[in-house]
Amino acid sequence: MSDTLQRLAEVIASRKPANGGNPETSYVALLFAKGDDAILKKIGEEATETVMAAKDARVDGDVSHVLYECADLWFHSLIMLAQFNLTPQNVLDELARREGLSGISEKASRTLYDCAAE
Repeated sequence: MSDTLQRLAEVIASRKPANGGNPETSYVALLFAKGDDAILKKIGEEATETVMAAKDARVDGDVSHVLYECADLWFHSLIMLAQFNLTPQNVLDELARREGLSGISEKASRTLYDCAAE
């Protein structure tokens, strides 16, 4: 599973302008060229679409749209990670760090700033 994320992260990183990404030929390069606001706006849109697909799936039983929208959300999240020089492995490492911790305890261990951001 993480091999797919790693390969995708490498392709995304190659689309950064500093790595030769061309906004005229690459959607990812275009998002990088537009900057943080464009990337974050896409994540917000995809998150909303994911939520709506999940709500619809509860009504019509079709979970395929949940899968498609979640894939879009993950993809755009990978772009955001690359924008901040983070990788899927960084996220996996953080999840591993949290493994076995109560969610309540883990959240309580964060700083006031970390909790305010959620």
